[in-house]
Amino acid sequence: MTTTEYDLIVIGAGTVGENVADRATQGGLSVLIVESELVGGECSYWACMPSKALLRSGHALRAAQRVGGSREASTGALDVAAVFARRDHITHDWSDQSQVEWLDGAGIDLVRGTGVITGVKEVTVGHTVYTARHAVCVCTGSAALLPAIDGLAESEPWTSREATSAHEAPASLAIIGGGVVAAEMATAYASFGTRVTLIVRSTLLASEEPFAGELVGRSLQELGATVHLGVSPTGVSRVDGSYLVQLDNGVSVTAEKLLVATGRVPRTTEIGLENIGLEPGSWLHTDDTLRVTGYDWLYAAGDVTHRVLLTHQGKYQARAAGDVIAARATGARVHDGPWGAHAATADHEAVPQVTFTDPEVASVGLTAAAAERAGYEIRVVDYDLGWVAGASLQADDYSGRARMVVDERRKVILGVTFVGQDVSELLHAATIAIVGQVPIDRLWHAVPAYPTMSEVWLRLLESYGRPS
Repeated sequence: MTTTEYDLIVIGAGTVGENVADRATQGGLSVLIVESELVGGECSYWACMPSKALLRSGHALRAAQRVGGSREASTGALDVAAVFARRDHITHDWSDQSQVEWLDGAGIDLVRGTGVITGVKEVTVGHTVYTARHAVCVCTGSAALLPAIDGLAESEPWTSREATSAHEAPASLAIIGGGVVAAEMATAYASFGTRVTLIVRSTLLASEEPFAGELVGRSLQELGATVHLGVSPTGVSRVDGSYLVQLDNGVSVTAEKLLVATGRVPRTTEIGLENIGLEPGSWLHTDDTLRVTGYDWLYAAGDVTHRVLLTHQGKYQARAAGDVIAARATGARVHDGPWGAHAATADHEAVPQVTFTDPEVASVGLTAAAAERAGYEIRVVDYDLGWVAGASLQADDYSGRARMVVDERRKVILGVTFVGQDVSELLHAATIAIVGQVPIDRLWHAVPAYPTMSEVWLRLLESYGRPS
């Protein structure tokens, strides 16, 4: 057997692993990255990029149909084959050649195969043992959860991977779940003309402000989807090539395809956790520098930590992890206090997220309910986005809503939610206000340009009340 030494070994070459490796390399370390599938990972080939590609064409068509002048010119139906072809282009037809070339240019070595931790600072790939002088970082991500529903696993349903990589739209699609993946794929496939049925155990987009799920659910119904709320599947079977889903309210749903989007599980069953005293298949819990609890040499970033299962937040963690690994390895100063360069502080109460349904849901920080649970004294300010001049130019009869959650003791914003067409581009201003803890009285001096949708900030502040 051959042993090769590196300063850092990263297991998983998705966007998170790539960023850990890149930051550590820039910090002067030698880095090996190990990947069992495609370099670029879930986001590039089966999640963020292909899913948004499938959604974008329908969004653009409906946006044109909401504006007089372009409405009259937008008389055709969506070209579904062209949508799938565009998705194939964006995923590079599931080739990772360009990503591999980027690794090479960045000076990061790549090994194909499954990385198994076989000892302290030791990773085995096939028959080759690699050792790390300083650290190993696990960035293996997560996979779709298949809940324990009678007959579900045997029926071989779609997960998010099959939904985003399909090459044609089924006539009908049943979706179990009510989160982001379920809502986005329901929007995409309903746009394709597929007869979509959503089966939601509680409410749609339950982690968001309640009005978000209500507005998205109403829009899905307008697109022709059927939405069952407050019901759960009791059994799944295959009948004449179709899926039959039995619900606990006595209703049954039949569809050509079935998508399960009920959560995620960590990809840690085959990476040798048992060899270092950890449970295979478990999440890897870390401190804010992304170091796994109880280990001075083991780090993890991205979904596998169960901190925040979002690509952009995983990349944020990766930057902190790569930098702190390099700092600790070279004896540089470590800034691991709140909001320090080596701490993923934003994971706790400053996480931005966009759900690319139609309308979009863009949120950051805490919902009103979450803020109350955390013990904050809050005030909630709501505003109808349709009343903003910029929104009336964006679309005829614009419909949307904004909410601002304020910490009344410190007079800073804890959370903001926007629901409406094209609201995703409003989000970063809210993120800066929350991360920067900008006082409400200072925000009055951040003047939004007229007539833009950003004028909603002025309207929210007016509704809150000007400081005396």
